Amino acid sequence: MGLIPQSYLDDILARVDIVEVISGYIPLKKAGRNFKANCPFHHEKTPSFIVSPEKQIYRCFGCGESGNAFKFLMRYERLDFLEAVEILARKAGVQLPQSKPQDYKTVGLATRLFQVNEIASSFFFSKLRSSQGDTARAYLLKRGLKEETIEFFRIGYAPAAWDGLISYFRSKGISLSLLEKAGLILTKEAGGYYDRFRNRIIFPIVDIKERVMGFGARVLDNTLPKYINSPETPIYTKGRNLFGLWAAKDAIRQADRVVIVEGYLDCIVPFQFGVHNIVASLGTALTVEQVRLLKRYTNNVVVVFDGDKAGELASLRSLEIFIEEGMDVGIVSLPSGFDPDSFVQRYGIEEFKKMILAPEGFFDYKLKNLVRNNSLDKPSGKARIVNEMLVTISKFKNAILKSEYVKRLAEKLEVKEDALFLELNKVNTDYHYRATNSNECQKLSCNPTELLLLKIILQQPKLINEVKFGLSISDLQDTDIGTVLEYIFKLSAEGRT
Repeated sequence: MGLIPQSYLDDILARVDIVEVISGYIPLKKAGRNFKANCPFHHEKTPSFIVSPEKQIYRCFGCGESGNAFKFLMRYERLDFLEAVEILARKAGVQLPQSKPQDYKTVGLATRLFQVNEIASSFFFSKLRSSQGDTARAYLLKRGLKEETIEFFRIGYAPAAWDGLISYFRSKGISLSLLEKAGLILTKEAGGYYDRFRNRIIFPIVDIKERVMGFGARVLDNTLPKYINSPETPIYTKGRNLFGLWAAKDAIRQADRVVIVEGYLDCIVPFQFGVHNIVASLGTALTVEQVRLLKRYTNNVVVVFDGDKAGELASLRSLEIFIEEGMDVGIVSLPSGFDPDSFVQRYGIEEFKKMILAPEGFFDYKLKNLVRNNSLDKPSGKARIVNEMLVTISKFKNAILKSEYVKRLAEKLEVKEDALFLELNKVNTDYHYRATNSNECQKLSCNPTELLLLKIILQQPKLINEVKFGLSISDLQDTDIGTVLEYIFKLSAEGRT
């Protein structure tokens, strides 16, 4: 069987009763308009698993597991998507189409890609639980992940074979061209395909509607690159999504705060121990789309920096996008050598919670780092700090906040407030001009020499190290070019250029 048109899926869900489906597996008790039970997906003594006949969905308020009848069967019986559909179709008396490859055009491309990813996710998950996944499973358990956490995030394993996923989809009668569109396979130079993900732990990347958009994959050894991700596809754009938001959104609303970390395990490990309002940026500079997505749930942000990345000017500049959107930003800087995953494993979740509940304000944190890296005894060092901090202050929309921060900056640097306000007016004028003409470099007054340097590095990556060791980012006039260069240097250090 191939992929299934959405109309058939909707018809099946309309004909089956989720209460009847779930009660065939676990005992349900009437609770007002809903039904409740002890959650079958985690251990609990007090029922927090709710089934809604009205909405035809289930949700556990203990572990966060939720979905429709298809999702329940997949989770409880450990089926893939098509197997769950077939079972419920028989129950509903719906005759499924026997699709042929040429018939896939009847299903919208986005729907097909989501279905392909769901099937791939089930494949990876099943492989983690097979003998092929023993090493990967042992690795995850050694990292402190519990069985229920692995299941909740649907963590899987891609076998080392070059065609493991390809063979599986061929057996399902699904066109390989769809897998290529989903970013799951790559083309060989001599023709044919091979699996993109091999011998890696797989983290499904899920949207807020709990649909699998793509995947992240981690090696089990020291092979580089450590992580590879799905490419951008018609249903997945990296800069528009955040890992774990589907699981965190309710907790973010409740706490009125979101905690942002970098990697998959940095998000999953704290989540496992009760920090549910946490998401991961996946190691990229945050975009306007991501910030506005978070703003649906809260205006308060806590960013957790790994110990080896704390104070990076490029990282700090990238966070000013929150200020521009009128959000409050706090910073937590972990000790050197620690990321959220390793910190929680070493010091415990309570210590982590203390830190994220008492973050340092963005303004104070950035100023402290600039003072540490620039000499206040030299006029040039003081001017550099002033220029950088005034750009930050200019992005606050509230005039009272601007005035307060100018006052604090004047006190810290022992300069006159009037002089700072004079310079701030210049920055405000320049910033407004730059913002309204951001697509035209000449109007932005880009330094032509610095722009040329950036172009050369992009065209000849082999020169990155030579430029890196002969250049101080803080000496650049154009902060945007400086941010890009610092990010390129970071990628180079990680072996990703």
